[in-house]
Amino acid sequence: MPAERKPGMDHQHYDWSPLSTREILRWPDQARLALCVVIVLEHMEWQPPAGSFQAANLAGGSVARPFPDYARISHRDYGHRVGIFRVLDVLDKYGIKATVAMDALTAENYPYLVRHCLDRGCEIIGHGVSVSRMITSDMSQEEEEEYINESLSALTGAIGHRPVGWLGPEYGESIRTPQLLAQAGIRYVCDWPNDEQPYPIKTPEGELFALPLMLELDDVVALAHRRVPVDRYAEMLKEGFDVMYQDGKQNGRVLGLNLHPWLIGQPFRIGFLDEALGHMMRRQGVWTATGTEIIDWYKSCHSGD
Repeated sequence: MPAERKPGMDHQHYDWSPLSTREILRWPDQARLALCVVIVLEHMEWQPPAGSFQAANLAGGSVARPFPDYARISHRDYGHRVGIFRVLDVLDKYGIKATVAMDALTAENYPYLVRHCLDRGCEIIGHGVSVSRMITSDMSQEEEEEYINESLSALTGAIGHRPVGWLGPEYGESIRTPQLLAQAGIRYVCDWPNDEQPYPIKTPEGELFALPLMLELDDVVALAHRRVPVDRYAEMLKEGFDVMYQDGKQNGRVLGLNLHPWLIGQPFRIGFLDEALGHMMRRQGVWTATGTEIIDWYKSCHSGD
């Protein structure tokens, strides 16, 4: 079906809404900026099932090698074994509660990590089945529904309740993913990096909000894909925060950071994350919150819309 051209966008997932025309958004205690740190815990399979789609630029290792690619698989596994604890320690230092995007294979096969994240007060949200299996429109609706249910069922069994947030592996979605997520009980999705405030997504049933992440500040996008030097990356985090903090004086913003422990948790990188978060947390008017806390507050402010 060809796209429908009209003023703004050519799809029906949400309304085009320039920030300059919106009502003023204020966070708790009149904070200028909501800081949401998403930590990704995703499993890389040795041999994904036949027909699975894996992003061509999937980071890890140095270059893709023939099976078994021990370097890439082991590099990723570092995050589950070492990096996650460093990253959580830095967040604890600044009183930041993480939102952990966890896939089904991590939830099922790493019970220690599940308990550790829950003990640290993290919110755990859905992240598909594995990083080796990305959602695409090549899936049938039935296949995608089964995929989403497998992910959410695994997390429900591991954490004791059904998660309400979602970040697709490699930000992957099909043309029907938002609607299927809403039908499955998901209340917010982090795949759309097009704003600095949450916003509602149109669904035939249920309710769904977008919680935008800053794609260019994603550590994989910056450090692995664009090869930004880590010291420059720390400056990008601080500069991005400074501009959004200043803009938040007029209208509240949300700074969503997407971090991968196998990458930012390396011993020669973690200090730069510490430096950047310390810069942010020295300012007044910064609300550190989980995804659900941000969406609940946003919804309460727009309940009459």
